[in-house]
Amino acid sequence: MADEPDAAEHEPSTAPSAPSAPSAPSGEGGPDPSTPEAIAAAEAAIIHLHGDPDEAFPFGRPGSPLPIESPFRLGFVGALGVVTALLLVRVVLAAAPILLLVGFALFLAIGLDPAVSWLQRRGLRRGWAVFAIVAAVVSVLVIFTAAAVPPLVAQASGLRTELPAYLLRLERDNDVVRELDERFDIIGRVQEALAGEPGAGVPAFDGAAGLEGVVGVARDVFAAFASTLTVVVLALYFLASLSGLKHTAYRLVPATRRKRFSLLAEEVLDRIGGYLLGNLATSVIAGTASFVFFVVVGIPYPFPLAVVIALTGLIPLVGATIGSVVAVLVAFLVSVQVGIATVVFVFVYQQFENFVLAPHIMKRTLDVSPLATIVAALIGAGLLGIFGALLAVPVAASIQIIGRHVVLPRQEAT
Repeated sequence: MADEPDAAEHEPSTAPSAPSAPSAPSGEGGPDPSTPEAIAAAEAAIIHLHGDPDEAFPFGRPGSPLPIESPFRLGFVGALGVVTALLLVRVVLAAAPILLLVGFALFLAIGLDPAVSWLQRRGLRRGWAVFAIVAAVVSVLVIFTAAAVPPLVAQASGLRTELPAYLLRLERDNDVVRELDERFDIIGRVQEALAGEPGAGVPAFDGAAGLEGVVGVARDVFAAFASTLTVVVLALYFLASLSGLKHTAYRLVPATRRKRFSLLAEEVLDRIGGYLLGNLATSVIAGTASFVFFVVVGIPYPFPLAVVIALTGLIPLVGATIGSVVAVLVAFLVSVQVGIATVVFVFVYQQFENFVLAPHIMKRTLDVSPLATIVAALIGAGLLGIFGALLAVPVAASIQIIGRHVVLPRQEAT
């Protein structure tokens, strides 16, 4: 029995082993790799390394991925993220003008959406509701243009013609203006500038420079027209498909948070639309009241001045002041008494608008503190100009909604 292990050691092994290449004939340096047996053995070795293929993995089972803490993986993913961020920043900066137009068009569509929704609640399909709102807006613009442009052009031309006479009258009735004119020849310079004559710092007309200026003005007008047309078309598309866009955006949110997100988003969109309509209403009221006052006190060219006040009133904070300064300057050209009366009217009306009219119109749409309104408008104007100032207040209201219903409850729960 003691000799059995030694005997087993000398017996040939019958266990299966991996296929191997046949032995090389005596006198050769190694096996011949071109023989069918050698090729089969190499293929078997490769399959053994990568795993046996099956129906799910016809080319073999994949190996385990690199671990998350692998230095190579961390470095590669970090570098790829930095490059992607830089490319996105460059794309956004290059497309900033187009993105600004798209944002403005979306802002207008959101502002008109409450009117479309109101018609839908009365049983009108969305397509016909959008058509009705667009037709109403276009009709108002056409009527306003037909009624406003001819007198606006005529009165502006008359103001240019009669401005020297107003200045002479102001010089005759005001000692301060007379003294300033004697020192700086203000009236003479204004007359020469209006007549287009050289002198007093007004350069003579140069044909090439004039042609270049005309081409530049034409280019600017065409660019403004193209931008306006782009905004209008995009606003129509956004308005027609706003429901689908919102539905798609809500589906991108996880199902567990979708309902809460959609409710908050609808509240934010309602605030933006209400702000736009409320701001438009206050501007129209300001222009109408100013027109009535100008006609009563006898200020010339009341309609252009009222249009200026209405348009500048769309700009938060400083818009009403800008339009009022123009009106006050024209009023002082009539007489000092009319100028003082215009200053009093502007001051009283702005107090009425700030503390009575605007809170009454926007109390159901915006609930933003005056300090937040001022800070938001200043930041928006510094970033995006007039469009930023228009969008700043509803954005501040949206941030306030998110903070009140999302951030504060989380802080209270911790």
